[in-house]
Formats: sequence, C-alpha cells, structure tokens
Amino acid sequence: MKFNDKQVQIIEEAEKLFAQKGFKGTSVREIAQNAGINLAMISYYFGSKDKLLEAIFVYRGHNTKISLEEILKNGKMSPAEKIDVLIEKYVQKIFSQKPFYKIMSKEMLTNNTENTEKLILEIKTQNLELIAKIISEGQKSGEFSTDVDLPLIMATLSGAANNFIATQKYYRKLSGLESMKEKEFENLLLNKLTKNLKRIFKTLLSNDN
Repeated sequence: MKFNDKQVQIIEEAEKLFAQKGFKGTSVREIAQNAGINLAMISYYFGSKDKLLEAIFVYRGHNTKISLEEILKNGKMSPAEKIDVLIEKYVQKIFSQKPFYKIMSKEMLTNNTENTEKLILEIKTQNLELIAKIISEGQKSGEFSTDVDLPLIMATLSGAANNFIATQKYYRKLSGLESMKEKEFENLLLNKLTKNLKRIFKTLLSNDN
C-alpha cells in the first residue's frame, strides 16, 4: 500500500505520540493537532485510531522490505558482505526509528488491536523470507553453515539491538560515559552494537562450527 505525503505526515506524528503516551493515552484530536491538520482528515484517510496504528506497521514494514530487497539484489556483494550491510542498516533503523520500535515492543506484549499481532507476524515473516535467501546464497557458496536456525538468529539480532537501546542509560553509567555529549554517545553505541552483532552473526553462520 502506498501512502501520500499527508498520510505519512499523520503516521509519523501518531507514531511519536503512541510511543510517548501509549496507544490508549493518545487521542485522535492530539494527533490532528500535532500534525497540523483537520480532525476529519484522520477519519478520511484511516477511518479510526486502530486503523491508524495498523497503518504505521504497514508503512514501516513496506520500507523495510524495500531495503532488504536492495541488499538481496546486489550482485557485487558476497553473502557475508550482505549480512554485514543488513546488520548496519538494521541498527541504523533501530536508532533512527526509536518510536516505532517502542510501539512494536509494546504491541507484542499487549496487542491493543486484534490486527496488530497479524501485522507484526507478517512483517517478521516477510523479513525472514528475504534474509533466508541471503543465507541460502551463503550456504550454496560454502560460506555459511547448513545448520542455521534462522528464526533464532533473527530473534538474537532484534532482541540484542532493542534491549541495548532500551537499557542504554545503564550502559552509559556502568561504562563511565556520563560526561559524553548525547550525539557522541549515540554514535558510540551505534558503532559498538553494529560491531558486536557482526561478530555474533559471523560465529553463528560460520561453516567452521
């Protein structure tokens, strides 16, 4: 599904508010005010607050699919290089789309609407199928082990990344980095997380195990 500029504007404002105040704590009126639009436009474009939440997942899921397809189609990279790029893009996405991943984490626990569980499963299935093609390339070329539990590996990726970001204030204190400027600290986190996830994937996918 394609969204026009006005729909994307509404989706992004709703995403911020849902992450900050929760789905139930956010009113449609607040979303309209933050987006600078007439209240009736939300009903016109989405029908309801529930449908607007679902649109957030559709929008983000579609963008992720495009990104993964671009990596998969790149004929100049080896499977191992594609996995490295995949990890880089995933970590960057987690950092740049914190509100969405906060919403997604909450929805996986609470399921505020009956369709969000289905949409989350569709996104995960879609991503898994595309990444499985990269893994298959590596298995055929002998780069990767044939004994790969892909759902577990992807859970490791998403779990480690989301937990690291959610608990970053503790990492900051434990590492003695409280005096570091916010942007500098975020760049440090991004680089460290990316590097460590690459090491983990290299070990999990290695044909030497």
